[in-house]
Amino acid sequence: MSILSRFPTSYVLRHTSFVLFSFLTLHSSLFNSRCVAQDRPAGNPTLIPFIPNAPIKDNDEQLAMQLYQSRDFEKATEVYQRLYDKTPSSYYYSYLFFCLVETKEFNKAEKLVIKQQKNEKRLLHYLVDLGYIYYREGNPEKSRKHYEEAVKKLEPDQIQINDLANAFTAKGENDYAIKTYLRGRELMNKSYPFSFELAAIFERVGDYKSAFSEYLNLLEINRSYLDMVETRLQNLLADDKENEKSEILQTTLLGRVQKEPDKTYYSELLWWYSIQQKDFELAFIQAKSLDRRLKENGERILEVASMAVSNENYDVALEAYGYMVLKGPGNHYYDLSRTELINTRYLKTITFPVPDIKSLETLEKEFKQELLKFGENASNLTLMKNLAHLEAFYLGKSGEATEILERAVNLPGLTIAEQSKVKMELADILLFTGDVWEATLLYQQVYKDFKNDILGQEAKFKNARLSYYIGEFNWARSQLDILKAATSKLIANDAMSLSLLISENYDPDSGTVALGMFARSELLDYRNEEETAIQTLDSIPKIFPDHPIMDKVVYKKASIRRKQEQLSAADSLLAIVVRDYPDGVVADEALMDRAELNDFQLGNIQKAMELYQELMDKYPSSVFIPDARKRFRVLRGDKNQ
Repeated sequence: MSILSRFPTSYVLRHTSFVLFSFLTLHSSLFNSRCVAQDRPAGNPTLIPFIPNAPIKDNDEQLAMQLYQSRDFEKATEVYQRLYDKTPSSYYYSYLFFCLVETKEFNKAEKLVIKQQKNEKRLLHYLVDLGYIYYREGNPEKSRKHYEEAVKKLEPDQIQINDLANAFTAKGENDYAIKTYLRGRELMNKSYPFSFELAAIFERVGDYKSAFSEYLNLLEINRSYLDMVETRLQNLLADDKENEKSEILQTTLLGRVQKEPDKTYYSELLWWYSIQQKDFELAFIQAKSLDRRLKENGERILEVASMAVSNENYDVALEAYGYMVLKGPGNHYYDLSRTELINTRYLKTITFPVPDIKSLETLEKEFKQELLKFGENASNLTLMKNLAHLEAFYLGKSGEATEILERAVNLPGLTIAEQSKVKMELADILLFTGDVWEATLLYQQVYKDFKNDILGQEAKFKNARLSYYIGEFNWARSQLDILKAATSKLIANDAMSLSLLISENYDPDSGTVALGMFARSELLDYRNEEETAIQTLDSIPKIFPDHPIMDKVVYKKASIRRKQEQLSAADSLLAIVVRDYPDGVVADEALMDRAELNDFQLGNIQKAMELYQELMDKYPSSVFIPDARKRFRVLRGDKNQ
């Protein structure tokens, strides 16, 4: 059903041109855009009214506009008076009226309004003009009387209602504009609710609770508004640095869902909102509810699971895939869910700095059982890749891992992209085991096949990083500089960071010796040779105590100690980075790492809050600020996070 099909024919004919006009007018005040209180002292508007693209007819009009824009209202009045006397149009009236008010010629302004009103008796905005004159004279009671009269004279006519509301907003009288629309809603028997117009005014005055309620009320009229409402809410939430609007919207939506659980469109909107906010716990709850009520097949739940994995929220993803598996083999997504459940369990396990060996061995067994049951084929490529990675990087079975990938790359039905992803994983393992030259050949093959694709850019970055590991800094930097313009923001940022590391630490005295030692330590860490990496890092300050790479050295040591679960040592090293190198490029990252370390691993909540606060105070432009602020509020006990 069309959205407009619910409204009268007269509304349909006027809707397209008029609603857009009225909505835009709410955001472009002809007079003062500020909210004008009825009893405040009269003041001058801060904005000069200006009608864009007005026709330039003669020299008098050009002169009038120049005088008007320079705020020489007395001279502008003379010229606009001549123009109006010659052609008493609403266009000249608007400028002349404003000039007369600004020059405090209130009697003349009043006579002008009365004269113009005789020709257009049904236009109630002239009553607003009269009220504005009395307000500027310092007579708020008389002003209010005319405003009230205008609202009382309203008829069930959408154009008249919008015209009057726009007149009020043009004078900054937002309360009366709201009153106009609410009265109009009654007069038109809710055939057109004016919800968008009301919401726009509530937004302007900062009453977001009322704005959100108006948007939600539209769904009561017709759920076809859902996409339109989501778009408007998304625009509102885009500018929400303090999270104020988000909290109000969540509270409003939760209230509607709890109060009216049978109205599934509220649950749909809450599900959509939770996805926007990356609140996957809430999204999963709503997805389950909608799946049951609407008798869906699980697509919405799989969407939540996939996004949760992408955002490393593995617990929610595991719940979601587990829910799908419980639907049984009869469900269309049963096999997919089983596979993704294992893959997600693998991803969660390897996020731990030192994964539990028993968990790894259990995963290996599950991978092999799944492949034995469903076979090594194109559909199970991800299973094969993850098993190979698990065996190579965690279980010391590089030979078996390589064999799996060599079989995988030759599976029938693979796309070139899928083959390239297998080659990339194989190259990673070869680099891990020390076969640098075979690894670089594979990276180059992938890049050659996908030069203009993110996959190719990733291969190029890994190859450049390989060159950095083995000390070929000039070639590595030249490739990294190209990748600064990569399509993928993540690759571009990584390339920029590594290029900067190389360029900043090429010391004229030591050449690349210190940088080479640091790169060597990173390769050793990649190969899980942590203690040898630490020894290499400890050698750098002994040979080059004042080298500019020292903050990276300490930060790298902290990273390795954290990986080894030596948490107190990692915390101390991060503290050194922040204390001794506060202006270094990794200072804010070290502070964020330390806050999260105390928050999630050491369980020192008070210390974590202090560190989050320190980050917000010392590094307000840091990319970590949004996450730090959000987590700080959670620890403080703020509601609706």
